[in-house]
Amino acid sequence: MERNIYLYILVMAGVTYLIRMLPLVLFKKEITSPFVKSFLFYVPYACLAAMTFPAILTAPSGGVIAGAAGLAAALAAACREKSLLTVAAFACAAVFVAERIMEIAG
Repeated sequence: MERNIYLYILVMAGVTYLIRMLPLVLFKKEITSPFVKSFLFYVPYACLAAMTFPAILTAPSGGVIAGAAGLAAALAAACREKSLLTVAAFACAAVFVAERIMEIAG
C-alpha cells in the first residue's frame, strides 16, 4: 500500500512537471498571434471561475447567499480589471463578511 502512494506522488510530480515544461520546449519563438495571446491571457480567469463557481452553488457554511456575495464582489473587482489575486481576495472577504452578518442576524 505504501509503495502505491510513492508511485502516485511520482506520477503526479511528473505530470505537473510536463505541463510546466512543454510550453517552454514547444514554443521557441515569441507568440505573435493576437488570438493566442488573448486566449492565454484569459486562461487564469477561466480556471478560477471553473473552480469556484460550483463551490458557490454548494457552499455549506454560509449558504448560497454568502456565495452570491462573494461572486458579486469578484465580478465587481474583475470588471475593474484588478489582478487575479485581488479578485480572489475581494471574494473571500465578501463571503467572510456575509457569513458574519448572517451569524449576527440569525
